[in-house]
Amino acid sequence: MTTIEKQLLQAPRNHRYVLTVVAIVVILLAWSVTEFSLKLDSNGMKIASNIVGGLLNPDLDFLFNLSDKGVIYLLWETFAIALLGTIVGAILAVPLAFLAASNIVPKPISWIIRLLLIFIRTVPALVYGLMFIRVTGPGPFAGVLTIGITSIGMLAKLYVDAIEELDVKVLESMTSIGCTTFEKIRYGIIPQLASIFLSVMIYRFDMNMREAAILGLVGAGGIGAPLIFAMQGYKWEQVGSILIGLVILILIIEFISNKLRSKLVNG
Repeated sequence: MTTIEKQLLQAPRNHRYVLTVVAIVVILLAWSVTEFSLKLDSNGMKIASNIVGGLLNPDLDFLFNLSDKGVIYLLWETFAIALLGTIVGAILAVPLAFLAASNIVPKPISWIIRLLLIFIRTVPALVYGLMFIRVTGPGPFAGVLTIGITSIGMLAKLYVDAIEELDVKVLESMTSIGCTTFEKIRYGIIPQLASIFLSVMIYRFDMNMREAAILGLVGAGGIGAPLIFAMQGYKWEQVGSILIGLVILILIIEFISNKLRSKLVNG
């Protein structure tokens, strides 16, 4: 018998704790199942089959149309909304992250900013979208603002984690040799945080592509609105064209973003 096996056998047995956790999980699962119906709607199954039919027989003229009503233009608009919104959110998240880092500012200020970030993350993107549409009117600008504000919460949280893991010994050694604050930021902080910040930003952009497509449903620009209009009009070939274009674009962005993140992480 190996040492690891001996240690495993000597470990205390928490049977009562395990049984309690299992019982709670089973009760919650049983209660959850009773709260919704498992009956299949025949009309819903018909719509699902129509969507599959549209994917197998897409409207190629609509898919390759280069006008502002075609899939390519709508996908480009969705891409632009996600990109600009990510950049806006990434820029605004930096000062908030430094203010929320407990090793940079006093803890009371840190907790106040953290509560603000929690509030920002709590509100769903569709709610922000409806709010900004009321302010700016429907269109891509409302989508950019929505993506920007929803990105702040997550980006700032991950930025804070990186800031709190800074190697302060580097800053202390720079202070001992008389470096100015600007020099400490330029040569001590930025080199440690730049690759992490960029990696997090790319990851968030990947998520924002999906959110930008959904925001079109409420009129915040992008491909979501044409998708819902095509479904409401039972134009399944157009639905198939939009979904094919959206899947291809997201796969391309996923591939590129994974490559960029791996290079940033691995140096």
